[in-house]
Amino acid sequence: MLNDIKAVIFDLDGTLVDSMWMWKDIDIDYLDKHGITFPKKLQHNIEGQSFTETAQYFKKHFNLKDSVEDIKAEWNDMAIDKYKNEVDLKEGAMEYLKLLKRKNIKTGIATSNSRDLVDVLIDKLGIEKYFDIIRTSCEAKRGKPYPDVYELVANDLNVDPKNCLVFEDVIHGIMAGKSAGMKVCAVYDKYSEHQYSEKVRLADYYIETFNEILK
Repeated sequence: MLNDIKAVIFDLDGTLVDSMWMWKDIDIDYLDKHGITFPKKLQHNIEGQSFTETAQYFKKHFNLKDSVEDIKAEWNDMAIDKYKNEVDLKEGAMEYLKLLKRKNIKTGIATSNSRDLVDVLIDKLGIEKYFDIIRTSCEAKRGKPYPDVYELVANDLNVDPKNCLVFEDVIHGIMAGKSAGMKVCAVYDKYSEHQYSEKVRLADYYIETFNEILK
């Protein structure tokens, strides 16, 4: 999998860390505060969007009076405690990061999450030293499935996209990596297990855990 690969770029939520479950809980609680019933297709409709794009969607779709920045701030407050106390790395992820470090392969994060929350989580897990660059989709022109954030990270790392390997857990993320001209490995996550067949079809590789590729 690492043949001709000079950089490995990771999505964060659902890929490196087991956290996708909490975002549905946060959306349900947030909408309930505003007297709104959680729509069944909401998670599908916002999949891959940047933190800012998601807030814009909520404001417009649910006719919220709060500003986009206020919505994002409230989500940050709701998520910080969960990140600090309930979220951990996926099985084998730490060992795989150490492996890449030993092989002198450049690494980056390309996430749809907010930078504030990313910093909280990276600090809590003690993994900042394993990454050369961290970017969020809010820093790119468009969120996933567009390739912008992956192109941004590759440019930061000064690595040709064809020599980059992406790890992603959802379809829009896989599409973003492929659209950037990169190899993509799909990662199992309970949140997206119903997408298994499509993930396997779109990606170049598929793993249940990082333990499978610790060689």
